[in-house]
Amino acid sequence: MARHYVGGGRDQLFLLATSMRDWLDEGHLAWFVIDVVAKIDTGAFHARHRNDGPGRPAYNPDMMLALLFYAYATGLRSSRRIEAACRTDAAFRVICGDATPDHATLARFVVEHEAAIEVCFIDVLRLCAAAGLVSLGTIAVDGTKMAANAALDRNRGAEWIRGQVRAIVAEASATDAAEDDLLALGDLPAAVSTRSGRLARLEAALAVIEAEDNAAQNETAERAAKAAQAATEGRKLMGRKPKDPNAALAQAASDHAAAVTRAAAKAARRAAKTEQAAAQNRKPTGRPPGPDRTLERATAALHAARQAAAAAVVPANEALANITDPDSRIMKTKTGYVQGYNCQAAVNENQIVIATTVTQQANDSRQYQPMVDAAIANLAEAGVDQRIKMVLADAGYWSQTNATAPGPERLIATTKDWKQRRAARAMGTTTGPPPQDAGYLQAMEHRLRTPQGAACYAKRSHTVEPVFANSKHNRGYDTFRRRGLTAALSEWALINLSHNLAKLFAHKTSAHLSVT
Repeated sequence: MARHYVGGGRDQLFLLATSMRDWLDEGHLAWFVIDVVAKIDTGAFHARHRNDGPGRPAYNPDMMLALLFYAYATGLRSSRRIEAACRTDAAFRVICGDATPDHATLARFVVEHEAAIEVCFIDVLRLCAAAGLVSLGTIAVDGTKMAANAALDRNRGAEWIRGQVRAIVAEASATDAAEDDLLALGDLPAAVSTRSGRLARLEAALAVIEAEDNAAQNETAERAAKAAQAATEGRKLMGRKPKDPNAALAQAASDHAAAVTRAAAKAARRAAKTEQAAAQNRKPTGRPPGPDRTLERATAALHAARQAAAAAVVPANEALANITDPDSRIMKTKTGYVQGYNCQAAVNENQIVIATTVTQQANDSRQYQPMVDAAIANLAEAGVDQRIKMVLADAGYWSQTNATAPGPERLIATTKDWKQRRAARAMGTTTGPPPQDAGYLQAMEHRLRTPQGAACYAKRSHTVEPVFANSKHNRGYDTFRRRGLTAALSEWALINLSHNLAKLFAHKTSAHLSVT
């Protein structure tokens, strides 16, 4: 019996389509990206490739930019893989017009135009605003740790780095002397590979360590001055206990002096009451005073701090810097430590990224105001007249400065989410404005326990965290490809730009389907 199947006719002759527009559907993402690039200002890219002199003409910057946007939007960052896709993938071939830029050209394009790529973030944000996606009722600010193109075990101390610098300089001097001898004999020296790049990274790492040492010394001196002032005023110094044994000793001494002052005042008040009761021929009211537990704890803490300072060989841990990427820092995450950067984003309720930045500071508390200012500036530059009504942030951004700074209304968690939910269940909900005598901490906790505040803050997690999950988990962007803070800023902007492009494309597609 004859069997009939579909397919398998590899020797069948047929005519290919005569137009690339027949290769992809009209609603394909590639056509959308090409249209987006046509609408934004690419003058800065063309200014670098004038093509009015000798030499081989450059690739069209509009084509290269569309190729970059499409690759990032589809989860492809490797320049070699993009080059391969330009040969085999129909969408990449359409974007390139069947040209095939090599991976080195793609890599140079990203390096040469890193500042102009950051500006494109605003252009795409302007298109999102025109589509009605930049609503500003509520925005959420959050940060995520991104690994640098460097390993944790490449952190070194100052002495090791100085030794390597001396070795490289000595080797260079010996090489120069050998070349001088060869030239004196009339021979040309063989090509010698230089270590200038490695020397530059080592010197940059050494500069980082020296800057951190100076900052630590200044911080210790400032902490000691504050501790002395607190001790004079008879109060406890606020803030976290410093790691430096000498600074910790100064704080413990300040706390002990404050406890002694409070205990003396308490004893004086009790003596006055006793004297007054004796004059009235009666017993003093209240229980007899017991041991002052606060003074006992402060005395024990002072004793422990003195022992720690005496036992410390080095006043503080040795400062380290990464010799592969000196701009990167050791960051703590939920799963451990990573050598990388702290990446920030401000996102609206449509999950459109309004502002981005990359910082070397692991703590988020200092990033709240800069991110709000950046969001306001970006919106103004994108031509958005609306104002931000509410800003949401987790407990990493909590501080008195952030709670009381001028700007939009805000809800900042004062503790971790699970602790906040537990406290809300224990204390119950509340209504109305905070009490007039409430401090900034109590006022924020009051607002978070109101039904309106709790419902508003609940939007934070499903506003900004899915953006990070999409970029890091779905698209695999958990490590920067290039080294240095400037390169990280440009790539983070490009990652979030491509996210906004995908959101805009999905919105346009759904709007078209609803109309048809």
